[in-house]
Amino acid sequence: MATQQSNPVDLEKLIEKLAEDAIPDAAPQWDFDPDECGVFDISISRDGAWHHQGGIIERKRMCKLFSTILRKTDDGRYFLVTPTEQGEISVENVPFVAVEVIPAGDGREQKLTFRTNLDHMVVADADHPIRVTENPTNGEPSPYVLIRDNLEALILRPQFYQLVELAEEIETDGHTVFGVWSAGIFFELGTL
Repeated sequence: MATQQSNPVDLEKLIEKLAEDAIPDAAPQWDFDPDECGVFDISISRDGAWHHQGGIIERKRMCKLFSTILRKTDDGRYFLVTPTEQGEISVENVPFVAVEVIPAGDGREQKLTFRTNLDHMVVADADHPIRVTENPTNGEPSPYVLIRDNLEALILRPQFYQLVELAEEIETDGHTVFGVWSAGIFFELGTL
């Protein structure tokens, strides 16, 4: 197994290469071996901000482009993967934040569309489920929506409150569940 070293990455060079390759808005499936990759000095903070060498990356276009080559392994590590450069990056929580929720319709026919900080748009459905975890210490919920390829967005507090306003109670397995409908699926936000 190779030792991981910090490899300097020339952001301008990498973004030019990515732009040349016209990468689609989904992670290309280039082969890579996580154990053979180095480490890039790139991180994503809990608020969805991308950082390079300790400073924030201000160019949203660059972050959007990097997000198209972002991968998460089954063991929870994050990598930027191109055919020529591959490296692990640090992600504080999850790589995206849901900054907007757009409801359409009512009841079981309702569809909830989420927009991330990098303008990814997804409808909560079977392929893009909503899940809520609870902090065991203080009971505070942390809601997420799956964006693509095992990559999630943290649903920000104002958007979570919007979901709570849209929520309804249903009885299931002898207990009352509180949640929202989207694309014909009921997503549990909590129990009562």
